[in-house]
Amino acid sequence: MTSTDIIEQFKSANQDHLFEYFNDLSKEEQQQYLNQLSKIEDASTLIETVQNAITFSKQNTKSRKLTQLPVESTASTLDTKQETLDKWYEIGLQAIANNEVAVLLMAGGQGTRLGSSDPKGCYNIGLPSNKSLFQIQAEKILKIEKLAAETYGKDNVVIPWYIMTSGPTRQSTESFFIKNDYFGLKSDQVTFFNQGTLPCFNLDGSKILLESPSKYSDAPDGNGGLYKGLATNGILDDLTNKGIKHLHMYCVDNSLVKVADPTFFGFVIDSKFELATKVVRKRDANESVGLIVLDEENNKPCVIEYSEISPELANKTESDDESKLFLRAANIVNHYYSVELLQREIPKWISSQEYLPFHIATKKIPYWDSKEGKVIKPKEPNGIKLEQFIFDVFPSIELSKFGCLEVNRSEEFSPLKNADGAPNDTPTTCRNHYLEMGTNWVKQNGASVDGLVEVSGLTSYKGEGLQFVKGKEYKNGQQI
Repeated sequence: MTSTDIIEQFKSANQDHLFEYFNDLSKEEQQQYLNQLSKIEDASTLIETVQNAITFSKQNTKSRKLTQLPVESTASTLDTKQETLDKWYEIGLQAIANNEVAVLLMAGGQGTRLGSSDPKGCYNIGLPSNKSLFQIQAEKILKIEKLAAETYGKDNVVIPWYIMTSGPTRQSTESFFIKNDYFGLKSDQVTFFNQGTLPCFNLDGSKILLESPSKYSDAPDGNGGLYKGLATNGILDDLTNKGIKHLHMYCVDNSLVKVADPTFFGFVIDSKFELATKVVRKRDANESVGLIVLDEENNKPCVIEYSEISPELANKTESDDESKLFLRAANIVNHYYSVELLQREIPKWISSQEYLPFHIATKKIPYWDSKEGKVIKPKEPNGIKLEQFIFDVFPSIELSKFGCLEVNRSEEFSPLKNADGAPNDTPTTCRNHYLEMGTNWVKQNGASVDGLVEVSGLTSYKGEGLQFVKGKEYKNGQQI
């Protein structure tokens, strides 16, 4: 597409304002701007997409009939027999030993709410070791590789780690890994790739906002952009070339995540699921979390936001146990995908809004004011961002191929979202949850502890291998 073609397609979509300063730009600036504009294949279609997203966001979803997933789709580590958990663990560990497993990390966010401009994965939650989230997770990978190799007598067990970053976090994330020698991992087992971006719009979705005279304002395309990112960055091909069959996806901010969890893989493989999700039990009816449920009308799994259900349904409890909410499967964005499913379905998912509709988020978006000749930082929301949600493809999965595993929140989910001072999901709560878990492991193995201790991921993956602490005494803050 020529420069003239690019400009004309935007003008025909009533976006003339994008070129108000074009002739004042240097040749280099003009080319950089055209390169950015060329990322949008059809401006008119994009504007139509925004209008559809605005309409979609106004739909009333509270009338849907929602219930629990069927028993055959679900299991809970809280009440499953130990022999079954052991079987799942062995199945999953065998898959890891066979180099059939990879891990996908969504790490595009910055620690803005934490007072940091660094990628959130670089954040130090205050453990005695001062380890970052990236290091905590890398060491989980190293440990489970080692356990699989020792258990099955393999010499070279490698779990590829794919890390999806965003434009603002890509360079600093890679630099952090290089500076820390990949935390002991092989550099060639870590692959970075960027999620896509989309333009930002004014509140009625009619105009693309300018960030400067030579750049339109854009933002990441949401976690649902993962699927397009896998396809356009060659990750799907790489998974196939490496013989990977099973993919574990999670978010960087979970300080307790069990990366490449063998039990989760075993649960899925044993039941022949193609897509599965981990959930934790909702704290109470008012917790602001999405839920994994069954849409009774089409008999399909889906995720609903807490705002999409009535107070009556939110407060409904089990008929035989009032301590359990009827809908309690809280979504923690921790999923399994079979690579075969992704190869088969991603082309369909990313080509149709039937599977991945766009949602809108109303935000305060800095913009270039032509009258004042400067960037304005608004005090009130002035625009919208488009985003796709990773779970919107769930209804396209056959119910018999979809699984949901409930896990113990205190052992697997403590997200870092807020600065200290907030009631939940802070550096302090993450640190305490991490230390409390390790301290419990040490006490269960016969040690005496005065306070809280830190058990390294290199020492134990899930509490195993700690027999050596029996009879020993540990002080607050010690590292094991």
